[in-house]
Parts: sequence; C-alpha cells; structure tokens
Amino acid sequence: MLQGALSSLRASLSEVAWGRERIAERLLVAVLAEGHVLIEDVPGVGKSSLVTRLAQALGVTFQRIQCTPDLLPSDVTGYTYYEPQAQTFTFRPGPVLANLVLVDELNRTSPKTQASLLEAMEERQVTVDGVRHPLPWPFMVLATENPIEFEGTFPLPEAQLDRFLLRLHLGYPDAGAELAVLRAEGFRQKAPELQPRIAPEELREATAAAQAVPVGEPVAQYALQVVQATRAHPSLSLGVSPRGAIAWVRAARALAFLRDETYVAPDHLREIAADVLAHRLVVRADAAMRGVTGTSLVQEVLARTPLPGFAPGR
Repeated sequence: MLQGALSSLRASLSEVAWGRERIAERLLVAVLAEGHVLIEDVPGVGKSSLVTRLAQALGVTFQRIQCTPDLLPSDVTGYTYYEPQAQTFTFRPGPVLANLVLVDELNRTSPKTQASLLEAMEERQVTVDGVRHPLPWPFMVLATENPIEFEGTFPLPEAQLDRFLLRLHLGYPDAGAELAVLRAEGFRQKAPELQPRIAPEELREATAAAQAVPVGEPVAQYALQVVQATRAHPSLSLGVSPRGAIAWVRAARALAFLRDETYVAPDHLREIAADVLAHRLVVRADAAMRGVTGTSLVQEVLARTPLPGFAPGR
C-alpha cells in the first residue's frame, strides 16, 4: 500500500520534472529521510514548479519566501507585536512555520537572513523574542540557488550548506521533454491543482519504515571509511562532518525503501554520495584552481575505497 502511494507521488512529480526522473526520485528520498534540499541551477529550468507540485502531492501547507537583499529575519520567522486594546504581545507567524517552505534564490539574501533559517532547519523550531515556536510535521525546506557567478548573490556559509540533506542540479531537460513542453505551451499555462497522493498517516508510516531499513556492519564500516578519507584528503580543508555521515546513511536508507529493497547496499550509498556529500566539502584554494570540485573528490574517494567483501583494486 505504501509503495503504491509512493509510486503515485513519483508519477505526479514526473509530470513537471520534464524528463528528469532522477530529480523526482531524489526529492522523494529527501521526504522519506526528513531532510532539506538545495536546488542549484540557472533560472527558468522548473525549480519552483517542481517544489510546488511536491507540496500539492503531499497535501501539506506550503509557503514561499522570495529572497531579496533587503529581506529581514523577521520576514522569515515572524515577529511579536503589541495589541493596545488587549494590552498583550501577539506572535505573528512567519512563512517558515509551514510544512513545506520554498526559499527561492536563497543566495540573494543577506547572511543575517540566511542564518535565520538555521534553527528551523536543525531543531524544527524558531525562537522569537525568547519564545520557542515548534514547527509542524513534516517540515522541509527546499531552497533554490542561482550559480554564484551571477551578480547580486551572497555565498552560503558552510554551516548552512551542512544542514541540507541533498544538493541537486536540475540541468536542462532533454530535447524530447523540452519539445513536449513547448508544444503544450507549458511556460504559459499554470499547472492544475493536484489532489494529495498520500495520506498523512501513510507519510508518517513511510518515513518511519524508510529509516528502519537495515544497514549491515560491513556497509556502515564502508561509509565510515569514505567519510574519514575526506577528512584526511590533502585537497580539502574541511571533510564530511558527523552530521553529513548520518545524512548519507539516512538518504541511502530512503533510497533503498523507495525502490522496495529490504536492506542498504553499498550501491545505494555510492549512487547518492555526490548529492549528499559534495556540498559539505571545502576544497583548498590551490586545488580549486586546478579544477578540483567537491563532486570530483567524492568520486575519487569512492574509487579508492574498497567495497565490503572486495579486495582493493577489484
């Protein structure tokens, strides 16, 4: 029953994914792992449409924050105001107090406003004027980011990046998918409202079941070896954190469950490694000048780390 609901979710996302099935699957991985997603790409490739469709398919409350240089932290978290008639202070919730929050063009707002999301993303609460306000379940931030070489952007700090489970790159759709969009005038027509594809109790059951997928000791040791190798790599000034290691295993569990498999295999970890780990690495300046990237380093470390039960080089 759960797999049927997840298949329906995947199909509804595929309708607006423009042929990029891997991206639709990764979003569902994030849902099952209860993680946040950073989508980096140029404008106009369907980032916002995909996130809006996900909210509709899940049947959850949805808010959108359009980031600008003058956006204030209180515009995100909310604020308290004084009511003279009642002589009390009242909290006005910000848009972050929703189930699914689209933070559009996150790197176009100031570091101070970016930081206002940290507590929400990690602790599932916001603190305003000393009062904690819990966030609803499920809670998920899907942020979009324009490439850093575009004017008017602020780089995201490492602490912010480390709180995103996945960092995805949509890329352009293939010619066939884009031609179908053009024939349907998809750029001009608003997608119809979608009925929820999964009930709230089914979503809770699915997230719990996904994180109960077994991870054998050899597979866990393999993940640890990869993580430790990033911390000792000479081209990196910062390797994968313990939070990143936990996130990697959670994502692999979710991927295995989504594919209706009964345990986490090394292939699950390897397939999703770049999406989970690459944005957590800080490449040394001299290595970056040679063209080294976080993604290339993840692939290098994976290639050098022997699989469980295999001798090096095999």
